[in-house]
Amino acid sequence: MDTAHLREFTARFATSEEVANWDSHVTANPNGGNLLQSEAFAEVKQHFGWKTLHLVYETADYTSYNLVLEKSFPVLGKLWYLIKGPDVAGVEDIPGIAAANAEFVKRARLGVFAIKIEPDVILSDAARRVIEGAGLVKTHNLQPNDSTALLDISPEENQLLRNLHSRGRNAVRRAIREGVEVHNVDPSEENFKSMYALMTDTVQAKSQVRVREYEYYRQFWTNFIKRGQGRLMFVYENGVPSVGAFVINYGRKGTYKDGGSLQKRNQYGDSHLVQWTAINQLKELGCTEYDFCGTPPSDKLKDTSNPFHGLGLFKTSFSKTVTDFVGCYDQVISPLKYKAWIVAGERVARQLYTRRTGQQFY
Repeated sequence: MDTAHLREFTARFATSEEVANWDSHVTANPNGGNLLQSEAFAEVKQHFGWKTLHLVYETADYTSYNLVLEKSFPVLGKLWYLIKGPDVAGVEDIPGIAAANAEFVKRARLGVFAIKIEPDVILSDAARRVIEGAGLVKTHNLQPNDSTALLDISPEENQLLRNLHSRGRNAVRRAIREGVEVHNVDPSEENFKSMYALMTDTVQAKSQVRVREYEYYRQFWTNFIKRGQGRLMFVYENGVPSVGAFVINYGRKGTYKDGGSLQKRNQYGDSHLVQWTAINQLKELGCTEYDFCGTPPSDKLKDTSNPFHGLGLFKTSFSKTVTDFVGCYDQVISPLKYKAWIVAGERVARQLYTRRTGQQFY
């Protein structure tokens, strides 16, 4: 890597005009943005203990718009979390971003002791070297889709069906043949509650992942639906929802955000047909990529003890490969305060927050 040609960045907060048109800026980022940097998601996090900031990085070739979640702690100061960001053209831009962060925090006296980043940069030894070479510290991953199944949905429908893994393709064809029907349903309280029940049922059966409280999902689904960025889909069996999915269209990316199903049901391929229907609807809205949102890491796909094992089997029946991203790193701004955070601060903050609110910290 030629360090003489590394891009230099400056960091600043977005103007009110930029914040007012936030989604159009984020989806124009080099990687097309991420739904967790959206206006709808920012609004959710404001209800659940985070302050949201809108951060803009500028370099000669492009501008990158990124959502920052901020929490303040006594003595330590502020922690920044660039959720699924920064959005950069390549990993070689991370050192320039880190330098811009340090300069901005100091210049504007922002009182930030550490900045968590989790860019959508594909994991490799080279990528790891660049990030760690910029002084960032690997920490535990927070998002379920730091390893995920991605599907290119740009081909036309017949070709796309042929591109699926044979397990998925056969299940879709059989469900169509047997007359399984997928319905787009209204964002009513009753449908939201049904969806939540399906989710908790599936998670308890298939993984050890904790589901957040109902109120969080209600807010999340409502925010995306009212902006035309989300839809809820059900398959019914004997008059009750048996499979549910909440999918998001954000820029050119579609995402299978939430899903669930009854454990005992009779219609074969129903959950596959929900995905196939969602994919084709999101294609019509201009999406070219579909994220199944969370699998085990590629080297642990066959590990039955992995909490995502069952979900991974389902998702890789569409996309044959798993994409691993670099995950979460901390940029240390104040070494002393960061050390206190690592030794006890984070654990205590998480425990206190969960005890007080019953909610997840991040």
